[in-house]
Amino acid sequence: MRQLLVFAERDDAEEVAETLAEWFPRLSVPSVVKETLAGEDDAEDAQWLVVVEGLDEEHLPQVDALVEEREGWRESG
Repeated sequence: MRQLLVFAERDDAEEVAETLAEWFPRLSVPSVVKETLAGEDDAEDAQWLVVVEGLDEEHLPQVDALVEEREGWRESG
């Protein structure tokens, strides 16, 4: 299942992606994507997504704790 980890800051997204790659080396490297919100004129208001594929449900609490440390949240996609 695909998980989307959402952050306000690019640095947070990149650090979480690196941490997840270390924790779960069997997964492909999580990608970091900039998502501009529909109708947003200011690119500074964009959100940063870390896209993670193939994460087992048993690891979601660990991932959630990491994401919350960086003031982000997780969405299943």
